[in-house]
Amino acid sequence: VTQIEKNGYPDSIYVNAAKIFQGIRNEKSKNRNLVQYGDNPESPVMAFKDEHSRRVSYELAFNALKYQELLEEVLLDSKVYPCYSIPDELTSLLVVMLYDLQDRKFQKRKIFAEEELVAEIQEIGHYLYSYKTKLAAALARCRIKYDALSIDYFVPETVSKQEKRTSALPVCFWINTLKISLEDVIRDLEMKGFTKVESVSDFDHYTYAVDQHCHDVLVFPSSLKEELLNLDLFADCKLLLQ
Repeated sequence: VTQIEKNGYPDSIYVNAAKIFQGIRNEKSKNRNLVQYGDNPESPVMAFKDEHSRRVSYELAFNALKYQELLEEVLLDSKVYPCYSIPDELTSLLVVMLYDLQDRKFQKRKIFAEEELVAEIQEIGHYLYSYKTKLAAALARCRIKYDALSIDYFVPETVSKQEKRTSALPVCFWINTLKISLEDVIRDLEMKGFTKVESVSDFDHYTYAVDQHCHDVLVFPSSLKEELLNLDLFADCKLLLQ
């Protein structure tokens, strides 16, 4: 389900991301609430295909949350919202899919082989894509209005500071000792070109260190996070992201 060349995601990812976003979205006072989201389900039922699907779903939901103000303004300015054929309960899905549509530069979404299609996803995807020109124009007007070089301008300051702080932190992985030993993990990493160093102060790209207090925890430079999540060690649950 990895997004390749911004082709979009399987329908199940949008379904779960919308459910997550519905529960974490920013609530507004009634006089400012121009976009209606319907009632929040107390505990939405989500079915993730695997751990990677879970991670991608949460990532998509939190990206929609970061740009919620912008996405709502684009929907309203373009007159794409309100749409009376789309009930309030599906507004979260509309916002999540709009984020993805602009992220792939308003290009058509790929249909993944053997994926199970969801009627609501197909309907909203076609609806948004049919108004791609108006949506792109509305996004451009927002950027001009706020003199924004990119949509990163619209990330709330508190979130922006948190992201900068997080991006500088090393990445920690637990070794699942029920499946693999520390020695075997080290051997596997060395075969992939990683070098063991004594501490995080010695990090230099493809390096890692064993935690000084927890010997079943490995620490890596933050720049390697995406590469590490694509390793077989992670896919096989032999390494677990902290």
